[in-house]
Amino acid sequence: MRQILLLALLLFSIAMSGQTKYFNSFDDTKIAYTDEGEGKPILLIHGFINTRKSWDKTALKKDLLAKGYRVIVPDLRGNGDSDKPHDEDAYSKDAEVMDLLFLMAELRIRKYDAVGYSRGSIVLAKLLTKTRRIKKAVLGGMGIDFTNPNWHRRIIFKDAFDGKITEETKGAVEYAKSIGADLKCLYLQQKHQSVTTKRQLQVIKAKVMVLVGDEDRDNGDAAALSKVIPKSKLQIIKGDHNGTYKTEAFSKAVISFL
Repeated sequence: MRQILLLALLLFSIAMSGQTKYFNSFDDTKIAYTDEGEGKPILLIHGFINTRKSWDKTALKKDLLAKGYRVIVPDLRGNGDSDKPHDEDAYSKDAEVMDLLFLMAELRIRKYDAVGYSRGSIVLAKLLTKTRRIKKAVLGGMGIDFTNPNWHRRIIFKDAFDGKITEETKGAVEYAKSIGADLKCLYLQQKHQSVTTKRQLQVIKAKVMVLVGDEDRDNGDAAALSKVIPKSKLQIIKGDHNGTYKTEAFSKAVISFL
């Protein structure tokens, strides 16, 4: 009987750890997240037109939990189960970065590692300039282009979610509509996306790995990004932009780096 009770408690604990939790951020925006495992904490940051659930079926999340990590995965504001404010101020002045700082403070986590992918890496790059609490970070699916405030790719996607659609952006808008994403929020995310200059990247103290697929051309030169960050290494694995973060190779590279 005692063994049955212990098993039931264990299963209940596992189920509860994966449940969606919420906290109110610096401006009272409600941010959704999951917090699973009890070991060394690691933060996973999702990309554009995506949610925290994009990590759920990846080899990386499965492997991190199997190796005893505490895996924290938020929905960035405007996405998933987090609030979706439509006012400009809700996305300006690095609001998404502030959410992550407040989340880790809410959880009373003093030291942690972090992995971003695609736009999640853009948010993470800025986060690395705001805190010394991150010991190791992986910038996945990212090159140097986000350091340019007039980055063409950011501008055309901003315009696309404001109704000015081109052949290059048509597919992204159609996909966003198909999954019920909030188009206004996506527009504001692109309009107010954090820009981290090369000079700002040069002050990062954490150890960083820039990790990209060999067919990923979306966000500029990954080698150039790696060269700008002092304690950085570049690793290239097989894959394109949209699928690389889901692979066993991505997981293996991240865990080896950590």
